[in-house]
Amino acid sequence: MTGRRLRFVGAVILVLGLASAMWIYLAAAPATGDALGYNPEESKQYLRTMELYGGKANVLAAELRQWFEGLWHGTRLAYTVACATVLLAGVFWFAAASEK
Repeated sequence: MTGRRLRFVGAVILVLGLASAMWIYLAAAPATGDALGYNPEESKQYLRTMELYGGKANVLAAELRQWFEGLWHGTRLAYTVACATVLLAGVFWFAAASEK
C-alpha cells in the first residue's frame, strides 16, 4: 500500500471509530445500583475469605478480572473503543510515515 492510501485508511478508521464510540456513549444506559443495594463481592468478609483460600494473588486476580469485565459495558466500552480506534489509526499513520 502507498503512504497516501495508508493515511486514508487511518483517517477512515479514526472517523468511524470515534463516531461509533460517541454513539455507544450516548446509547449507554445509566448505571443502576445493585438489587441488594451493595455488591457482596466488595464486602470485607468476602475479600477475607478469598484471601484465606487463595492468598493476595487470588484477591488481585479477582480485582483484575472485574476491572477487565467492566471495560466491555456502558460508557467504559465507549472509552475502550475510542482508545483502540486512536491506537489503530496511529499504527496506519505511522506505517504511512515510514513508507517515505
